[in-house]
Amino acid sequence: MASKRNPLKLNALQLKTLTILHALTEPDEPMSGERAIPMLPPAHGNHFHVGPHLVMGNDATGLHNPAVWAALNRKGLVSGQPPGHAVLTGAGVDYETGLAEKILHSHDH
Repeated sequence: MASKRNPLKLNALQLKTLTILHALTEPDEPMSGERAIPMLPPAHGNHFHVGPHLVMGNDATGLHNPAVWAALNRKGLVSGQPPGHAVLTGAGVDYETGLAEKILHSHDH
């Protein structure tokens, strides 16, 4: 049986935020378990850069939304909240959002 899509019933804003957190914590080598969430990147016009990706500002409104962080904490996907110590839990690392191709764009500058 195939795994259920979005089993924790995250809303669109929570899914986008988790997708960006995945990109922020991408290791150079595959690893499992918790990953520290670094400082959130500053905006650069209407977008910001996350490693090799460009994310539009309107896809990232959940990064600074306490209700989104509270929901992700409650569902066990993150621990803590920035700008303090925040961690993407093992469950958060493994959660498949299906949005990476839609909101993580390549950039040329």
